[in-house]
Amino acid sequence: MRPQVLTIAGSDSGGGAGIQADLKTFQELGVFGTSVVTAVTAQNTRGVHGVEAVSPELLAQQLDAIGSDFSIEACKTGMLFDASRIETVALGVKRHAFKRLVVDPVMIAKGGASLLQDTAVDALKTSLLPLATVVTPNVPEAEVLTGLTIRTFQDRLEAAERLLSLGAKAVILKGGHLEGERAEDLVISATEAFVLSAPRVATTNTHGTGCTFSAALTAELGKGHALIDAAVTAKRFIQSAIVHDLHIGSGHGPTNHWAYGMYRGEDVTIETITASRAR
Repeated sequence: MRPQVLTIAGSDSGGGAGIQADLKTFQELGVFGTSVVTAVTAQNTRGVHGVEAVSPELLAQQLDAIGSDFSIEACKTGMLFDASRIETVALGVKRHAFKRLVVDPVMIAKGGASLLQDTAVDALKTSLLPLATVVTPNVPEAEVLTGLTIRTFQDRLEAAERLLSLGAKAVILKGGHLEGERAEDLVISATEAFVLSAPRVATTNTHGTGCTFSAALTAELGKGHALIDAAVTAKRFIQSAIVHDLHIGSGHGPTNHWAYGMYRGEDVTIETITASRAR
């Protein structure tokens, strides 16, 4: 039987991010994807043109429908909209004992539109992060969650440690927003620390990269893989999706969810963090 996994996120009518990106990624990686929709967006490659949240009642009903009938081996969250819906999701995850929770703290769309209300940040930190197997912020999201300004590698280590202190078992702090020839993602838990590195790609076709990466991570965790192995596959999956982009739309185009299977992934360097580099 194929592992069953769950995405709890918003719908992207343009198909590049959100629920749509997650389900495409699940399918490509050979797991059965289920979904709970938190909000519906009117969205394309040029931006978010409207958002309407699903009621907390219907959100809870969706969670209960999945939890009562499927054996969820891993689940992820994406766009959660506000504090009320974050609390509803956290209660549902606990109620149904969903395994291996990946929290992708989606806050800003690629075009700049806010996807999380300011008052929801505290709820995310207090209700959801303590349940997280992994939290996968980019640099701007990590700055909001920790209150730090992140520029140096040491800043990234400090931010990751703060996120661990909020209850997450592991952190993958993505480096796509930083400068340099390579995009470096910091992977850290209480017992291990790694940097995953791949060549930076000059492209505007990066819509849905965070959703796709976290979905790939969820799929691999759902198969029972260790964190570092799941993270490497997720990094290879998204690197392929960016390198072999589709050139769709006139704005921030979507990544290519077929690419990993077609091109067998991209090379990713794995570096164990030493005490000298940590300083």
